[in-house]
Amino acid sequence: MLGTYYYHEIIRKTIIAFGTLFNQIHIKHKDDGGSTYSEMRVPLAYGPTQKFLARIEQQATLNKPVQITLPRMSFEMTSIQYDASRKSGITQTFKAVDANNNMKKVFMPVPYNIGFELSILCKLNDDALQIVEQILPYFQPAFNITVDLVESIGEKRDIPVVLNSVAFQDDYEGDFSTRRALIYTLQFTAKTYLFGPVVENPEGLIRKVIVDTYTETDTTTAKREMRYTVVPDPIDAQPDDDFGFNETWEYLGDSKSYSPTQQTDI
Repeated sequence: MLGTYYYHEIIRKTIIAFGTLFNQIHIKHKDDGGSTYSEMRVPLAYGPTQKFLARIEQQATLNKPVQITLPRMSFEMTSIQYDASRKSGITQTFKAVDANNNMKKVFMPVPYNIGFELSILCKLNDDALQIVEQILPYFQPAFNITVDLVESIGEKRDIPVVLNSVAFQDDYEGDFSTRRALIYTLQFTAKTYLFGPVVENPEGLIRKVIVDTYTETDTTTAKREMRYTVVPDPIDAQPDDDFGFNETWEYLGDSKSYSPTQQTDI
């Protein structure tokens, strides 16, 4: 198994899907009369909070145009942990059909929890509260996002993103020349699945089932009494088609047995 190259980009897709949740958050500033005089979309970037705080602290002059604009948000992946509570049989497989109707064999996915940290940096508390209130109501405590985990077989799953905690920090120290940074930190867990390699299934679809029944448990000496055969209708039906079954019963009463390799009684 190890050494077989495959890359479904599941972790990357999960990171992108998580960030997409927060890339359309806006804030508004209103005057005393309640009229909106400015509106902006809050910038979102992938990276640690400390990186943005260090950039703010390096700008001693508040009027420099190269300063980082607040408010802004940043997020990063903080952990990857196996989730035994969602475990399934490690040797179980299921079959899937790709875009070209080729049968594929896939091992059951492995459940992993990916930790994320979302940081909200503001200089005004009202800006921070506007952002927080646009996020919290959607998490009770989980919000599902649909991710195309394995595109080659069309495997899409709803990934619960659970809000674990919300913390608040006011990094305001020093004199009036020191820039203030209010920080809200939200911890999340995305309950995703990781898939192994997708391999070709040479057996293809099972389109015919034959069952011989005996009146005794010792099939070496017992006579066959009956044969049950079932095939899909139509015979060329695909797994996602609307199809039925044709069933036949045959009374045999002989001592032969059916050979799947020769496809005849011997």
